[in-house]
Amino acid sequence: MERIDEQHIAEPGLVVLDITGGDEDTVRAVMVTLEGRWATSGIGPVRRVPGEPGVRARIYADVLRPGRDGP
Repeated sequence: MERIDEQHIAEPGLVVLDITGGDEDTVRAVMVTLEGRWATSGIGPVRRVPGEPGVRARIYADVLRPGRDGP
């Protein structure tokens, strides 16, 4: 298992989410869902790590502000 790097975010409600999935469509679907729930950095690039299965992406979210589908 890969080590998770801690990051300090100065404002309450801001989070960094590292998403790992089996394929690009799955990871993009997760980012779209998060974007609908919270204000996020948007659909980010999906990357592959050579020699490791699956794909990864990182998204930044403000869990205190609603996303585009929020109230």
